[in-house]
Amino acid sequence: MSRTGKKPIAIPAGVTASLDGAIIAVTGPKGTLSIPKEAEVSYSLEDGQLSVRPANETKRARSFWGMQRTLIQNLVTGVTEGFTKTLVMTGVGYRASAQGQKLKLQLGYSHDIDIDVPQGIDIKTPDQTTIEISGIDRQAVGQIAAEIRRWRKPEPYKGKGIRYRGEFIFRKEGKKK
Repeated sequence: MSRTGKKPIAIPAGVTASLDGAIIAVTGPKGTLSIPKEAEVSYSLEDGQLSVRPANETKRARSFWGMQRTLIQNLVTGVTEGFTKTLVMTGVGYRASAQGQKLKLQLGYSHDIDIDVPQGIDIKTPDQTTIEISGIDRQAVGQIAAEIRRWRKPEPYKGKGIRYRGEFIFRKEGKKK
């Protein structure tokens, strides 16, 4: 039994959820998000709560049960609060600057790296070594953060690179004489 799937999803005031056809749509103050319904899962909307149950007792239905509940919860959180990821750059000469819908990175390569920011994602650089990525779609925010981090992953000897705020980098001891 899925402990996550058993909990009903509370729909806060100002947010509307609809179960039309094969799509679950959630509309709130920050925008509208939707995901396709899964055939192995049954959905019910009553008294300001959305419940998710497996449609049958197959292993596939039980597998999708908790995941679908979490995806719908992410839709509700996204349209009310939004999601934010913060990247921190460590290294001499590593800089970032947001210019409209582009992010310009200087990471020690012979050229600057220009990253196009997808629609619906907002990138801010409060200082030269911090990048704040925010948006209503959790998957899109995490994807663009991972793509930026991929340019210079943190290395274990000096800790240089791009890391998530709060991420622990396992440090290794260097060479000895």
